[in-house]
Amino acid sequence: MTTLDTLSLEAALTAKRSSLLTQLATLRGGAPSRAQASEDHFAHREDSQAQTATERDLEFALDDHESTELRRVTAALQRLANGTYGMCADCGISIAPARLQAAPEAERCITCQEALERG
Repeated sequence: MTTLDTLSLEAALTAKRSSLLTQLATLRGGAPSRAQASEDHFAHREDSQAQTATERDLEFALDDHESTELRRVTAALQRLANGTYGMCADCGISIAPARLQAAPEAERCITCQEALERG
């Protein structure tokens, strides 16, 4: 991987991290915890309890998904900083540049990722 490729991927990861932080702040309503933000958001709803519960569960799922994605992006930026970016965390081979372009936060090659997902 060239230095230009690495710089491009680092910029993409940094932009993604910034976007995720903004999305999480919006979901959480700023500084409060996600539980407090959800409680405040749904405190005076006129909707049914089932609808409110469904919306709350959706907000928690979105928050959890974006928090997980933020951890993955932050870990990729750390791998860039310590020189291990682009190497599979399981087998140690180089991750295909096309995979890193598609998913710059990837920490495994396709083979190892598929094995992980299979169980």
